[in-house]
Amino acid sequence: MASTVRVQAPLGQRALIITTLAVPLTGWTVHALALHRKLSAARRDPLTGLLGRDGYTAKARQITDRYGDNALVALVDLDHFKAINDGPGGHAAGDRVLAATAQRLTAWAGRRGAVGRLGGDEFAVAVRIGAARREIRLAQLTQLLAQPVEVDDGALVDVAASIGAASPGVLGTKDPGLLLRAADAAMYAGKHTGRAVLAGPQHAAVPSINGRRAGRPGTHSLGQAA
Repeated sequence: MASTVRVQAPLGQRALIITTLAVPLTGWTVHALALHRKLSAARRDPLTGLLGRDGYTAKARQITDRYGDNALVALVDLDHFKAINDGPGGHAAGDRVLAATAQRLTAWAGRRGAVGRLGGDEFAVAVRIGAARREIRLAQLTQLLAQPVEVDDGALVDVAASIGAASPGVLGTKDPGLLLRAADAAMYAGKHTGRAVLAGPQHAAVPSINGRRAGRPGTHSLGQAA
């Protein structure tokens, strides 16, 4: 049986009691907000500020679930990135190219899109783009990512990217992992061609090892370990 306790005290004392009780709650609120900020930061790539793989996947799933056939998932892989890292500008030039690529992808995707850095020079994007506009929007992205990047010493570095894309409307799945795998196969099919490739059923059927396209760097050893 519940009971109510009345505190009979002058107004000043009651205010003191309320304030005393509120201090721990305020402390926990501040702690929770700080923890939330740390967790959010941990989900982002420190170099580019983009979402990490887990953060990207969560937001991409929201986009594909919400927009269905009008959603698009793209995988972006920079061409000849090792040559940039090994060039005169070294890793500083490589970092500048990665940061510029992240900025361009973010601008292209818009504030409602999801952009993540999966690792190295590999990026993923999830956006809402209807079938009628996919071809032109992907062509715009290809041109955008092919613009030279100015590095720290003022020199311009030529860059290019290979792009594969996949849509639930074409592949019949809204799973962002399956869409990304098909986009990966499409990207590989169009590697160094200067054009984005939209995945079809044949790309979804490409063999995979531990969720990665067979033949990708690292999949041979992964297969042996498995």
